[in-house]
Amino acid sequence: MISVGSPHDGAAGTPVTGLREAARARAAEMTERVRRYVEHETPTGDAEALNALADLLVARYTELGGVARRVAEPTGDHVTADFPGSPGRADEAPLLFIGHHDTVWPKGRLAGPMPWQVTESAEHGILAHGPGVFDMKSGLVVLETALEVAARTGVRHRPVRVVVVADEEIGSPTSSTLVRERAEGAFAALGFESPHPGGALKRGRRGSTRLRLSVHGRAAHAALDPEKGISAIDELVDQLVRVREVVGRHSQGVLCNVGALSGGGKTNVVPERASADIGLRFADAAVESAVLAELTALAPVREGAGVRAEILSSRPTWTSDGHDDPFSAAVRTAGQRLGQDIAAEPAAGAADTNTAGSLGLPTLDGFGPLGAGAHALHERIVLSTLPERAALVAGILAEL
Repeated sequence: MISVGSPHDGAAGTPVTGLREAARARAAEMTERVRRYVEHETPTGDAEALNALADLLVARYTELGGVARRVAEPTGDHVTADFPGSPGRADEAPLLFIGHHDTVWPKGRLAGPMPWQVTESAEHGILAHGPGVFDMKSGLVVLETALEVAARTGVRHRPVRVVVVADEEIGSPTSSTLVRERAEGAFAALGFESPHPGGALKRGRRGSTRLRLSVHGRAAHAALDPEKGISAIDELVDQLVRVREVVGRHSQGVLCNVGALSGGGKTNVVPERASADIGLRFADAAVESAVLAELTALAPVREGAGVRAEILSSRPTWTSDGHDDPFSAAVRTAGQRLGQDIAAEPAAGAADTNTAGSLGLPTLDGFGPLGAGAHALHERIVLSTLPERAALVAGILAEL
């Protein structure tokens, strides 16, 4: 949660008292940048749309003093940037900032049911609406503004690495390796996804795996010679029962959802092929390993059938107590110096911070502004929390 009190000066003479004021002075600019990013609709997989926004990010990071580039992928380029440390701190281990610029929304939402608009709520104040505004284009604006505020207020900080990926919404199949590379040698990682309701940060996430179970049978006429066929759909049904059995044996913290089925075509033909896309969530890394090992070793029930389990994407389980490590303590201290009460709780959803956290890197996520409606038509943010989050991140740079 965020509660506002009186800021205090930070360690080593850092001008913490000016961070909140400097961030608030950029509130209108932050809102305009959020609008600009939201109005670049960026569905996952739309390379042209994603690359157009990537160009804006590269230009912005360059303007702020970073060395930025696009990392090419056919489905949309990722973005990296490196910001040097302040004089005397350039050789320290860097902080890693993690985000994504793809959204779940197809093009056309802006002109249809989700136009960019700013409204007022008696409960929450001024709100901004639009596709991707909460998940997570506003978080990208918090990220860049924190760097700007730190520079303008004279914060002396360690180097900062940035990685913004283009395929987070489908499990980061092309970017997980890049995130791992960027995490190597880092001091800690901050994720700019949305926070918990109320503003609490996220200090752990369930592992998330997308698995495709494909079955190959043998086509035949369903009436004249059915015995010559091997039904891929029947085999798939039996395999899905096995999947449930495997999950049931490891029921501790496992969520399983068969999200898509395909196969066959005509009722008078024994189907030759069938498949199922399965979503799995894990609260425990050991259970995650055991379940995935069993599912990827499934054998056919019917003689002559073929079964293959393909992992489409996998972000490992990230668990953390979030209380005892120096990084988390510094985050809380930075919040206190700014008059913000910072809490952190585990989250059910997965993100690229899973990758960083699972490597043992001290990690916290949820530094985006408060809001609601991720992946929903009522997606929105509370505009007044944009500068508060930027000031917090700048304060963390000062504290570390």
